[in-house]
Amino acid sequence: MALTSGTHLGPYEILSAIGAGGMGEVYRAHDPKLGRDVAIKVLQEAFARDAERLARFQREAKVLASLNHPNIATIHGLEDSGDTHALVMELVEGPTLADRIKQGPIPVDEAVRIARQIADALEYAHERGIIHRDLKPANVKVTNDDAVKVLDFGLAKALEGDLSSIDISTSPTISRMATQQGVLLGTAAYMSPEQAKAKSVDRRADIWSFGCVLYEMLTGKVAFPGESVTDTLAGVIRGEPDWSQLPSATPMRVRVLLQRCLQKDPKQRLRDIGDARISLDEVLAGAPEVAPSLAAAMPTWPRLLSTAAACILAAVIGGAVVWNLKPSGLPTRSQAITRLAVTLPSGEEPLVTIPSVALSPDGTKLVYVAARGGFLQLYLRSMNSLEGNAIRGTEGALAPFFSPDGQWVGFFAEGKLKKIPVAGGSPLVLCDAGGPWGASWAPNDTIYFAPGSVSGLWQVSAKGGVPQVFTKLDPQKGEISHRWPRVLPGGKAVLFTVWTGPGWDEQQVQLQMVGSGERRILVQGGHSGFYVPSGHLVYSHAGTLMAVPFDLARLEVANSAPLPVGEDVLEDEGADYAISSDGSLAYLPGTPQRFERTLVWVDRSGKVEPLPAPPRPYDSPRISPDGRQVAVMVDGPTISIWVYNLDRGTSTRLATEGSSQYPIWTPDGKRLTYRLTRSGTRDIFWGMADGSGTEERLTAEEGNQTPDSWSPDGQALAINVSSPATGEHMMLLHLSDRKLEPLLPTQFSEFGAHFSPDGRWLAYESRESGRTEVYVQPYPGPGGKWQISTEGGGGALWNRNGRELFYVSGVTTGRKMMAVDITTQPSFSVGKPKMLFEGVTSSFDVSPDGQRFLMLKPVDQQQAVPTQINVVLNWTEELKRLVPTGK
Repeated sequence: MALTSGTHLGPYEILSAIGAGGMGEVYRAHDPKLGRDVAIKVLQEAFARDAERLARFQREAKVLASLNHPNIATIHGLEDSGDTHALVMELVEGPTLADRIKQGPIPVDEAVRIARQIADALEYAHERGIIHRDLKPANVKVTNDDAVKVLDFGLAKALEGDLSSIDISTSPTISRMATQQGVLLGTAAYMSPEQAKAKSVDRRADIWSFGCVLYEMLTGKVAFPGESVTDTLAGVIRGEPDWSQLPSATPMRVRVLLQRCLQKDPKQRLRDIGDARISLDEVLAGAPEVAPSLAAAMPTWPRLLSTAAACILAAVIGGAVVWNLKPSGLPTRSQAITRLAVTLPSGEEPLVTIPSVALSPDGTKLVYVAARGGFLQLYLRSMNSLEGNAIRGTEGALAPFFSPDGQWVGFFAEGKLKKIPVAGGSPLVLCDAGGPWGASWAPNDTIYFAPGSVSGLWQVSAKGGVPQVFTKLDPQKGEISHRWPRVLPGGKAVLFTVWTGPGWDEQQVQLQMVGSGERRILVQGGHSGFYVPSGHLVYSHAGTLMAVPFDLARLEVANSAPLPVGEDVLEDEGADYAISSDGSLAYLPGTPQRFERTLVWVDRSGKVEPLPAPPRPYDSPRISPDGRQVAVMVDGPTISIWVYNLDRGTSTRLATEGSSQYPIWTPDGKRLTYRLTRSGTRDIFWGMADGSGTEERLTAEEGNQTPDSWSPDGQALAINVSSPATGEHMMLLHLSDRKLEPLLPTQFSEFGAHFSPDGRWLAYESRESGRTEVYVQPYPGPGGKWQISTEGGGGALWNRNGRELFYVSGVTTGRKMMAVDITTQPSFSVGKPKMLFEGVTSSFDVSPDGQRFLMLKPVDQQQAVPTQINVVLNWTEELKRLVPTGK
């Protein structure tokens, strides 16, 4: 409804109408309590009548209200009066940037100062996981004292959510947003190509829009003009700005910045708006100009690719993705950088927890791990083939790697290290290997491998035999694991990753000389290193590939800062990528936002209700016994545990020394039990949940220990233990004497034990059938066991009424929340598993009433589980351009 001067909306007195926007009418109003004028945006009736949309808007607005920055217009609150719903915001005086641009191009110095403030606002919001999604001149105000205020931060998502469908005929400005899906977020001339294609977006969409705004300030013209929305979007997707329109006085740094912001492929775009702020600061400080040739070093795709390669890329972007390279075309790969996407067939799910991609040394064959029907297996895809074929005999395989001649593939399966001929045949067992933490095949037919998550590297003959120790952990330096070995050319040294903890900054890339045992630290804060024939060491940090020049003769990295190389890889236990000797790259794609997740409730029908907790790299949520708090681990440079109060909406970090992981509550809710990495050990500790007192060590054993479940009386703790000698098995800690004993010992890999609410039964996971299934046995026994899941399953948790068991079926994509009725009296019996909903992501917990599930929703939902493998042929040409070696 329209409001008139003198009327009231709650405590606010309406003074005058300011204008109209996509949400509805905008008014100037007076706040009598604080004696200030505010802007009130009244939602359109179409929004107000939609209860689901209104609830989402209110949740998002609470998050947006947390933004507190001098260059961001503040949201003061929400006001509801009857059927009228409004957003109360800071009133910003002055014209919009669009008004300023209507008068003509803005002088370069002034445009840079304005852009600098916009970048500062974006950087602040991006650090808090908030994306604007509709940055344009009309959403930027410039006050009379030249201060910038960015308006409507995140409101595009708050109003419409994450839309996935697209109706290109519908005007995509917020003022035209309809109430149904099929409408684009953002204004056409400023939206990124990925927005124009209705793909999931991250902060790089804002960086594109920032480039459009900066271009328009300098030229007085939009970067991508068009007579219609369709024309404009076509220009966004395929066209280029008219760079000749830039004033001759535009500094080279600004020209380069614009080119980097307006790269079509987000992977080639500027990665962080903070880098734009730094460039603009340098311009404002009068730093010396960069060489004009640098602009040519930031080429767009038409300059990067030959005509044939550009056609392939167009097919990839358009969705018609096939891998169809003829053998006769292989020798020409060195002539162009060619990007391909290998889309996995329907029903194949890529493994995302252990690196699963391997390239043959000559780059002509790709092997990857995928699941079909719940079973993991290796698949082989040749360059001249349109499809991949399963490699028989590799069921349960993990972490594949090639022999130097490309004729064999090694892998881990069933607690063994194995190899199998690429041409076909039976697998051969080489030796015992408890865990799949990487292997590499040397030219002298020695295989270096990591047998577990808490061990050094071993070596064994490629013909099989008794393995020998290659590297030893140094507890004095806090080392807990050596993994991901890579033999350097010539076989004189081996690269590998050293873990002193699971955090991003707790890892190193080192090398050890073969024979002498001399070790060198090459990179601090990186892992999964590869040597590239272009003279580089490539490694991963937080999902981003980094590179630094590397002298193979001296086995030393250059004394220069590592640089990102424009590829975002999937990262979990390790980085999922491979580089061939001929310079090709293959990887499972990730995004900078892949680690970011939100906490959500999901009811038994699959309906999602987000919590107002800010997005963070959450993992392993656990609800307190009274249902009022959540303990959750947060990834980062070190991994920490936070306690989120569901009633108050506040988060508190649990102070621990070292990375702490996998929290569980004691039955009385007073303490948290967790795995703590400290001084070369990974033992179990506990501490008060309110942060008082000091933490206490509960175990001091060899191996990797993780707490799984407390018995209802709080006197016994089920623990998962992983070691090179025994693989994964379950142990029981008695609190009275702190002694450990085996829990349900068998010859199979078993883990994930959870006590039933009455303490008489134990649910757990086992791989005895060849794939992971959920079982139940009586505790403490004796008695038989019952298989609960029927098509693979894991993550079993009891309903607190003891009459139902929940688990997840599926490996990566298509994960289903399953429920099974359990009867224990007069005898134990199991009902038929029934699906509650699909789309389970990461770990979960169950509310005390058994009606809701606390889960984690990735911020970048599209990239949560990739469905393709990206391949870059002749990638070293790009690497040499991005990271010059000086040769």
